[in-house]
Amino acid sequence: MDPSGVFPTSYRSDRRLIRTRWQFLALVVFMALLLLAPYLVSSRIIAILNMMMISAVIAVGLQICTGYAGQINLGQAAFMGVGAYTASILASKTGLTFLLTIPLAGLSAALFGFLFGLTAARIKGFYLALTTIAAQFLFHFAVLNLPSTWLGGSNGITVPPAELFGQRFVSESSQFYLNFAVTAIMVAGAFGIVRSRFGRAFVAVRDDDVAAGIMGINVAATKANAFLIGAFYAGVGGALWAYLIRFVGVDQFTLFHSIFFVAMIIVGGMGSIVGALIGVFIIRIIQEIIATVGPNIADSVSFLGGDIVFAGMNVVLGGVIALFMILEPKGLMHRWNILKSSYRIWPFPY
Repeated sequence: MDPSGVFPTSYRSDRRLIRTRWQFLALVVFMALLLLAPYLVSSRIIAILNMMMISAVIAVGLQICTGYAGQINLGQAAFMGVGAYTASILASKTGLTFLLTIPLAGLSAALFGFLFGLTAARIKGFYLALTTIAAQFLFHFAVLNLPSTWLGGSNGITVPPAELFGQRFVSESSQFYLNFAVTAIMVAGAFGIVRSRFGRAFVAVRDDDVAAGIMGINVAATKANAFLIGAFYAGVGGALWAYLIRFVGVDQFTLFHSIFFVAMIIVGGMGSIVGALIGVFIIRIIQEIIATVGPNIADSVSFLGGDIVFAGMNVVLGGVIALFMILEPKGLMHRWNILKSSYRIWPFPY
């Protein structure tokens, strides 16, 4: 990169995630503050951070599938549920350690997602969205109609706490470090994927699948792999969710939750891993505000009823999605990149 910091001078430097010492220092400080968070903030904040990290894993997977590969996916919550049920069954019935149950949960969800990814080779757009919605209904149908001794039926499954070398991850603080370690690995892996030849193939198929096929890219395999990777991330997030809540029920993985994950990548910015993380932070903060303020509003205005929290959350999040699609369709990361470019070339207009 030249001294002005504007124009990259080599492909190798362009691929580097951390390009300056200031960026490296900022990352180190940020990671250190996260590691010290259990000692600096209340348990309530730690619980929120746990939820954010699990959502970040799932949203990053959705970002790879939808933001980078361009494959509409409205079944991410179903893939998350597959991972959660796999981890809970393996942990409760076989006693496997979480070092095995979490990867196996990701693999089971990846297999389930790959089956729906195969349909993406022939359909796209609205019809692909309907196909992924079918994953939600198929997941719910299977859980509720298979023998209750298998998946617990409507009663759900109780999950034993994660344990390593006799140390049980029961408290919010101990679970925080487990979620932090897994999230860091998954996010780092996502940056590696999008900078590899697979990531470039995803972008090529997203921009023009016909041209990508002419260039020699296996379009069908690329689309299926996008669903496979996205579902794997959802499965890992589902396993973390199972260990955090220590109970898995079918009502925890609905179409509304899939829409929440889509909202996260829309708000943060499509086609950006960092954008997915920013979207998770903003959407989760909005959800926490509504969950905190909603009951007070319901108590003060009695005719609204107790459903004001759930209804208000859906209305507000739907409004946020609509506003971003109208005013900032490329998300907050796009606006941030524009600001950075304007700062670097100032005082020149372009």
